[in-house]
Amino acid sequence: MMKKLHTLEKVNLREIWKHEAHNFTQWLALEDNISLLLDEIGVTAENIVTEDSAGKFNVDITADEVGTGKKIVIENQLEKTDHSHLGQLLTYASSFDACIIVWVVAEVREEHKRAIEWFNEHMREEISFFLVRTEVYRIGNSEPAVKFNVVVEPNTWSKILRMKGTTDKRVTETMINHLNFWEGFKDYSSKTNTKLRITRTPRSQHWYDISIGKSGVNLSLTRNTRDKNVGAEIWIGDSQNIYNKLFENKDLFESTMGIDVQWNELENKKASRIRCIYHCNPDDTSRHDEYYQWLIDTSEKLQNSFKKIIN
Repeated sequence: MMKKLHTLEKVNLREIWKHEAHNFTQWLALEDNISLLLDEIGVTAENIVTEDSAGKFNVDITADEVGTGKKIVIENQLEKTDHSHLGQLLTYASSFDACIIVWVVAEVREEHKRAIEWFNEHMREEISFFLVRTEVYRIGNSEPAVKFNVVVEPNTWSKILRMKGTTDKRVTETMINHLNFWEGFKDYSSKTNTKLRITRTPRSQHWYDISIGKSGVNLSLTRNTRDKNVGAEIWIGDSQNIYNKLFENKDLFESTMGIDVQWNELENKKASRIRCIYHCNPDDTSRHDEYYQWLIDTSEKLQNSFKKIIN
């Protein structure tokens, strides 16, 4: 006998959040909730602030990208996109010199979708615009569940190719190889059963970050062509307490890992890291699947070891 399937019911956002600033923004700024959004756009953040001042106005949410310090600006809207919010978004982005600009909305007008696409096509590579639709569903009498759907995101390849077609000396073969490597890694991971949150859009840089579910901490994968290795590490931002707790349980951490671990408490810097290295030639494309599997296996071990000690 075929099992009965239930219908997915879409819920009006105003049933969940009555007020944009007082309800939705405050809910979204909570660590678990903003992680849902940031995981979808592939960004890890810290220093989350609501109603941050931008001249005479207040931006809904600001934050800093973990690892780069790039400013993130998030503008929320519980209605369909409009010109007023688009103007506010650009004002806030310029006021904070933001590199990651996120517009979270209920519905998307086609003209605003095209506008965000245009910004991504014409801005320099380090500036990224995201247009995200918030949706809430329930099945039967179940509790409502939120889903963030990315409608527009930057196309890194198009930016690099456009820069390459000019005399811009910032585009190098290494940048292109980085992007190729991380795109290959993301494609490879999608064919595995890993529970890692590999959602981030690959960029032309030597690292790739994965959310670990803890503010100010993330898994960071690296590709080092100079020292000939790939690596996986737990990157800890401005939190000496987390590093200390892990180091105090060093034996438990390393026994869970089962491989060599490097402990780096970075002096005179805010960040610390716990690293594993695999010596190889990252440019050897014939072995990329081998490297990708090592990165996944090691990242899973790092995440498991971390969660055994840090709740």
